[in-house]
Amino acid sequence: MRLSRYFLPVLKETPAEAQIVSHRLMLRAGMIKQSSAGIYSWLPLGFKVLKRIEQIVHEEQIRAGHIPMLMPTLQSAELWQKSGRYDAYGPEMLRLKDRHDRDMLYGPTNEEMITDMVGTFVTSYKSLPLTLYHVQWKFRDEVRPRFGVMRGREFLMKDGYNFDLTKEAALHAYNRHLVSYLRTYERMGLQAIPMRADSGPIGGDYTHEFLVLADTGESEVFYDAEITDLKFGDREIDYDNWDECAEVLTEFTSRYARTDETHDAAEFAAVPEDRQRSARGIEVGQIFYFGTEYSEKMGAFVQNDEGERVPLHMGSHGIGVSRLLGAIIEASHDDKGIIWPEGVTPFHCGIVNLKQGDAEADAACEALETALENAGLEPLYDDRNERAGGKFATMDLIGLPWRITVGPRGLKNGVVELTDRRTGESEEVSPEAAVARVAEVYAAHGIGTAGA
Repeated sequence: MRLSRYFLPVLKETPAEAQIVSHRLMLRAGMIKQSSAGIYSWLPLGFKVLKRIEQIVHEEQIRAGHIPMLMPTLQSAELWQKSGRYDAYGPEMLRLKDRHDRDMLYGPTNEEMITDMVGTFVTSYKSLPLTLYHVQWKFRDEVRPRFGVMRGREFLMKDGYNFDLTKEAALHAYNRHLVSYLRTYERMGLQAIPMRADSGPIGGDYTHEFLVLADTGESEVFYDAEITDLKFGDREIDYDNWDECAEVLTEFTSRYARTDETHDAAEFAAVPEDRQRSARGIEVGQIFYFGTEYSEKMGAFVQNDEGERVPLHMGSHGIGVSRLLGAIIEASHDDKGIIWPEGVTPFHCGIVNLKQGDAEADAACEALETALENAGLEPLYDDRNERAGGKFATMDLIGLPWRITVGPRGLKNGVVELTDRRTGESEEVSPEAAVARVAEVYAAHGIGTAGA
């Protein structure tokens, strides 16, 4: 992609309404534009990152054996009246009537719809276990939407629902989701800590929130510092192995880690004092097991192997896809702008031409662009007739992890400058070596033809 042909409306000044880093940088980097309070248009750069995040979510859900589908944004009020949540949910639910005066709502979540669907089609235990999920826009009418995509009214969410014959099988699904979420967040360059949480309006006895530590987090959290040393890494897990998944859950939840809603001061006091930590956290996902609460109300029963008609055991599992974008920025930025982790960056490498119009420099940049594309990567080539300082400022603001700078002086010596956005370190290398180095980095993340 050539920057001269791209739609990237960057701002030099920070809009007055932006209160936190991610909101400021997303506006300045031309990623979003507010349409109305808490509702945003996703401009090309922001949309590109959003799709990267969504793709990782899909890949890890499918790896865990979960099946993608798509449910509508508008739902019939009848389903929610059947579960008893229509009146209980409160003013966050956007209620409306269609032209036939039927009560409708813009879905904040999909427990009722998916339970009704599975109850219609699944009648035997032989169809179990089953986990269905979708990535869909949701709407919750926040009284004070703020912080950009971190607390908007319209947001993109992955919500999945497991259906199992027994509580034991459903708790395995719970553990399986925890494992898949750990993999998902680490691929995005995040450490998201599973913390014992409150179930809220969804209900359930078992629930963990995944929180990213950040000063701007909406939740106060208390945890044992040892948990921040844990990494899932590249280990391979058999998602059908109950013991393996349970061991991972034990490893990541046996140390104290709770949000303020479930904080137990006496239990926290038992943590060695030098490991006691309190901080702020951004919620980026939550998993629930709630048993037969919805299946009994919505009529989702199956016949078991003894011929008995029994309600399905269920859980629901959400990841805030659009919220994750803000959380990543909150966790990864500096005073110059965003620093994207390699797994979610909109473009894999920036190419800066210091002398646009110079035949040798133009040719070298075009050759780098082609070589990176041949390696399965997407470069962003700044081919504008702008001053070098302005080009560097734009690249730093939008946060691409790697930059290759091309100028006539370096080309006389057969070199270009390769810069690591995170460390700020630069080195002069041949154009071929620069491409090889960038391709090697992304191959380690399974990105590009070298990592395929």
